[in-house]
Amino acid sequence: QVQLVESGGGLVQPGGSLRLSCAASRTIFSSITMGWYRQAPGKERDLVATIRSSGSTIYADAVKGRFTIYRDNSNNTVFLQMNSLKPEDTAVYYCLCVLYGDNYWGKGTLVTVSS
Repeated sequence: QVQLVESGGGLVQPGGSLRLSCAASRTIFSSITMGWYRQAPGKERDLVATIRSSGSTIYADAVKGRFTIYRDNSNNTVFLQMNSLKPEDTAVYYCLCVLYGDNYWGKGTLVTVSS
């Protein structure tokens, strides 16, 4: 069991940057996969990025070159650095932790990109 708490969401202008944080209630060293998903209004929850314990990453095509996922195992935290934000990035962003074959989700943090 693990609790995930996201932070860092908010309102930003197009072209701006934002960093999301996901703090886990326990060590994530044993978590093979950590990631971020997002759900835009009227759409399904989609992959943004994932990071394996090996450090390998996967990014959705829509965010490649703009977003970076990384993890700080010593602080049990996963980050999503978002640059060059676009209005279409507006969504609720959810943190994912895959632990012992089970998926754990945070409650989400809202990111709004608007001028």
